[in-house]
Amino acid sequence: MRYDIDGVMLQILLPLLAAAEDAVARLDERVLRSSVGEGFAERSHFFDAAGALWVAGELVHVEDLVLHDAHMDSRAPSHELTIAHSVLRTRRRIWTGEPSWALGASGLATLTATAGEGEGITHEAKSQAIAVGADEEGENEDAPLAAELAEIDAILARSQKLIDIHTGKAPSGEAAAISPVKRNDDPLGLLGDEEWDEEQRLAEWRGVLPLADSLPPVLGAVILFEAWDRIEPLRRQHWLGGLLVESYLRARGKVASHLFSFYGGLKLVRHERRRARDRATRLQAFLEAMQLAAAAGLKEIDRLSLARTQMELRFRGRRSNSSLPELADFILSRPMVSAAMIARHLRITPRGALNLVNEIGIREITGRGRYRAWGII
Repeated sequence: MRYDIDGVMLQILLPLLAAAEDAVARLDERVLRSSVGEGFAERSHFFDAAGALWVAGELVHVEDLVLHDAHMDSRAPSHELTIAHSVLRTRRRIWTGEPSWALGASGLATLTATAGEGEGITHEAKSQAIAVGADEEGENEDAPLAAELAEIDAILARSQKLIDIHTGKAPSGEAAAISPVKRNDDPLGLLGDEEWDEEQRLAEWRGVLPLADSLPPVLGAVILFEAWDRIEPLRRQHWLGGLLVESYLRARGKVASHLFSFYGGLKLVRHERRRARDRATRLQAFLEAMQLAAAAGLKEIDRLSLARTQMELRFRGRRSNSSLPELADFILSRPMVSAAMIARHLRITPRGALNLVNEIGIREITGRGRYRAWGII
């Protein structure tokens, strides 16, 4: 399938492209200069993870995701909640890495969990180590542990290889050559589809990167997402495509202050337009999602700035070692906080956390006596 943009297609997309480019740039500049920028960047991880599941047709409450991330679930986590938490952790990993890390060979190998499957000591080497241990059994009292020590050495070697790839010390060709080993314990193909070559599909998707680099950043990101949606490189991590698009915007320097919340805007676009047969309609829907996500981000910045101003009035004139400023930063970084979360973060008692919440004047969003929570609405 061709992913290039001809003159007719560009003329159709140009109005939405200009609006999306402007909106994304405005949001990035606003977050960069705002006093609540760090809190906004952290909150966007939660909303984007919930949006990724929304686009996939699953409903995950942001409140449940916050509690699950804090290991304070009020009930057993569902399968969808576990996936949303995986999206959350992946976004944080991409944000803490280099801007172009996620799009490289080592980054994709780490994010898709394909690195290190066949690395370390090979099966033949381990067999030789076991045989040597058996030959020396009569001479050495530690010979019965030879097999276990060989397996430990294999694990250490494999772990060191992953660390080298993760930190960029391994050669790029070596990282790209890593491939998963065929499972011998899955003869029926229940855990993997032999006809679905994820490596070949990932390579095909990465082949679209040069075309995206020759286009404006937002249009290039949209082309990459459409290619991911059409190629479907990963069957169990289809949500990774949106995160790679967000990383691409950061790698191109279009968004430097935070990791753009693409799924937050994509869920606001109708499903019929996102999955339309006409390619122009799909690209227009993705550009509109960029614009809607940026507009929602600007409103969120206004909301957080107003909330911070109101909280600052509460602890103005307090002593220098007061916990209220730190509590304000923590509230701004989470869609919802509970007394237990505040107590853990500030290292105080739950009773002290309740007293601080009453002093700072944050709105309660649960309205219940137990499992009380507060947040900025």
